[in-house]
Order: sequence, then structure tokens, then C-alpha cells
Amino acid sequence: MDNINRQQEDSKLKHFFELLKEPMPDMGMTDRMAIWKKNKATLWYYKPEEKKYKVPIFLIYSLVNEPILLDLAPGYSLIEALVKQGFEVYLMDFGIPGYEDSDLGLDQYITDYIAKGVQRALKHSNATDISVMGFCLGGTLAAIYASVAEEPVKNLILSAAPINFGKVQVFDQWMEALLEDSAGFEDIIDVLKVMPANSIQAGMRLITSPVYFAHYFSLLEKADDKEYADKWRRFNHWATSYVPMTGAFIKQILNELVKKNKLIEGGLIISGQNAELESISANILVVANEKDRLVPHDMILPVMGKLTMPDKTYHLLKSGHSSLNWGGELPGYLREWLLERSDAI
Repeated sequence: MDNINRQQEDSKLKHFFELLKEPMPDMGMTDRMAIWKKNKATLWYYKPEEKKYKVPIFLIYSLVNEPILLDLAPGYSLIEALVKQGFEVYLMDFGIPGYEDSDLGLDQYITDYIAKGVQRALKHSNATDISVMGFCLGGTLAAIYASVAEEPVKNLILSAAPINFGKVQVFDQWMEALLEDSAGFEDIIDVLKVMPANSIQAGMRLITSPVYFAHYFSLLEKADDKEYADKWRRFNHWATSYVPMTGAFIKQILNELVKKNKLIEGGLIISGQNAELESISANILVVANEKDRLVPHDMILPVMGKLTMPDKTYHLLKSGHSSLNWGGELPGYLREWLLERSDAI
């Protein structure tokens, strides 16, 4: 019996190391086409087989990672699920900034990229309204955009989006140094101009380091399960796909949102406009995750007290920061909320 168990463990270990050397399984498999480009950014369009709703969906992903999480593979793709439901989907892919983009800041991302991308999506879809859905820091951008938008944003969905930066518990020591102006972050940023991807990754690992290697043990345990292994490898690719961030953007986030918490306290100005959460008129769904270490729900919940629209919903999931439990279909809470507000054809 011991020999059999040992042989099974040896087989798993062999498969584990073989998997790490194999070519990556395909990702981003939902059909798409580029309909607009600006600098490094691309606006992708995903066409449904049958359009069932008049209001298209505009996705804004975080600037920290590549947006591949939204379309990892058939059965594990939010974009696929939205398209199957009958929505036209547009994804704002900001691309990979270079040294020459160091002056690209929060104002430009909101005004020159998101707003222009929404305008292009509305024109392309021939729609009179649009739904905007933002994820993590992309959700922060979506909330800021919706507060100053001149475009007809009917629905706003914020998923794991940090809003109350006065509750950055995982960075307590960094926050104390930053608030005392002793961290020297801006000096480093001024030298680098663009923060390299490996520096972004190092910062994220400060938060996740206690569990960073745990997922390798799960792969070792199921190394003989090809479906699980492919899913694991796709997810791990996304989890390590950090991208550089421009110095101007980082400095604005640190000074305007983190140090002064202006999304909650007020006073954020975007291209000359007051970006106040109270100004958002769209129907809003705010989604948080109970086990989220990166963006705990007390960084999110205070937004509900600032929103003044009559149609606002807060939904707390029992998952962590990133979930792949789509199973090729929209989760029930999202499907019901979205379908009621998207004008069926």
C-alpha cells in the first residue's frame, strides 16, 4: 500500500514539474475586434450571436494587471457569459505604458481614454445608454468617470473597487510613512518615471505573501487533472501579469486618493470638474468580497453612504478578491440586476 501511495505521489510530482514547462493553454478565446485605438490602448468589441439588450456594457479593468482575467477560457470567462446572455460588450484595454507615457495621469485616463472610449462604444452600438462595469482599481476609475460623465451612463457596476482609502489596513506602516511625507515615494517615482511591472508585483506580494505559495500546493495535489491544471495555469498567468504604471498616475492616486481620501471626503478635481460621488446618477451595483485581503469590504461599503441615486444595491460575496465561479453563465445576482436595467429588445 505504501508503495502504491509513493508511486502516486511521484507521478503527481512528475506531472507538476512537466506542467510548469509546457506551453500555456489558450486564453482570451472569445471572438473580438478592435474598433478604436489611442496610444497603447485598444477598445475591443465582443459581438453577441443574438443581440437581446439595447444597453451595451463597457468594461474597465484595473491598471495593475492585464485584463485577461475577464476572458480566461470558455467556461471561465465573464465576457463570454455576457455575450451569451445577448449583450454587446466593449473592453477598454489600456495596454502597456512606456517611459514616454510617464505624464499620463488620472485626468487623462478618465477624460482621454475612458470618456472617449465610451463615446466610441455608444456610436458603434448605436445606443442611447450604456452600462459601465469596473473591476478593482478599474472600478475606482469607473466611479470617478461616472461622477463627471457627460455620456449617458445608465448603469454602474463596481466590483471589488477601493473607494475609501482611509481603510488601507494592509499597508499600515506604509500609510503612516506616506502621511508623514517620510516614505520618499515621489522621489523614487520622479527618477523612474514609470514604475516597472516587477515593482508593482513586489508591492502586491507584500499583501499576499502569507498565501502566495499555497496555490502551488493545490496544483501539486491535482497535477493529474488536466482541466484543473489548465485552469490553474491560466489563472496563475493572470496573477503574475503585472504591468508598469505611469509616474503621474501613481502620484495622483497617492496624493489625491490615499493621502487625502478625496473620493470619500470630497475635493477631487478631474479636468476642471468636481468628481463627487453624490453626482453619480446611474443605477449602481456595488460588489464586495468577504474574504478579500487586497480590497476589504470596509474600503468599499462607505460608498453607499455617499451615493444619492434611488437605485443602489450592495452585494457581499463570500469569495476572495478574484473569482472564476462563472461556469460559463452570469452569476444570479448580476444577471437579475443587469437584465432588469438593460432594456430588452
